[in-house]
Amino acid sequence: MEKRELLYEGKAKRVFLTDDPNIVIQEFKDDATAFNGEKKGTIIGKGVVNNKISCKLFEMLETKGIPTHLIKFIDDRNMLIKKVEIVKLEVIIRNIAAGSFSKRYGVEEGTVFDSPTFEFSYKEDALGDPLINKYHALAMKIATKEELKTIKKYAFKINEILKDYFIERNVILVDFKLEFGRTNTGEIVLADEISPDTCRFWDKDTKEKLDKDRFRKNLGNIEEAYTEMLKRLS
Repeated sequence: MEKRELLYEGKAKRVFLTDDPNIVIQEFKDDATAFNGEKKGTIIGKGVVNNKISCKLFEMLETKGIPTHLIKFIDDRNMLIKKVEIVKLEVIIRNIAAGSFSKRYGVEEGTVFDSPTFEFSYKEDALGDPLINKYHALAMKIATKEELKTIKKYAFKINEILKDYFIERNVILVDFKLEFGRTNTGEIVLADEISPDTCRFWDKDTKEKLDKDRFRKNLGNIEEAYTEMLKRLS
């Protein structure tokens, strides 16, 4: 199946139409952004790493009962996916305090939670992706009550699956962002990506950061961290 015209271009990916109106191709770029686009740069090879990791994780999650938009891996930078309408909610699950959570609430980074936290943010760059709750989401008609329930159920299940999966590879899943979409039949499926761009990964023994925080915080060895995460999954 070949790429046709460009349907959408975001900060990290491009989506192309195909001959099938219900199938698109998602291409991963090396562009990197942080702080709602205020910081921009390039991480060489990031697109390849993120595509391969996302495909591997989507395939694994499918076997565990999580429906995703993935149809198949095409090549290093491209995956064939179901065309979905993205639900304008970013879902954030946190197992350990870090990043904006530590800054917002004054909780020391590295504080391990007794149970994971769950957040919705409104997916709108112009507004800085503000935190919202389910009542806001219902009032704004972003999703139905049933859809929100499904998204929450999947998010917690994904967290449990991924925590176990990564710890076996000597990686701690600190926190991560998910996005969901509606297929042409109205089914809610996991969409977007799961990668070092959207997760915080720490080495279990050294607590070394293996994710986009290396770019955000100018820690260096960014490409090496992304490559290391792909190696751990291979």
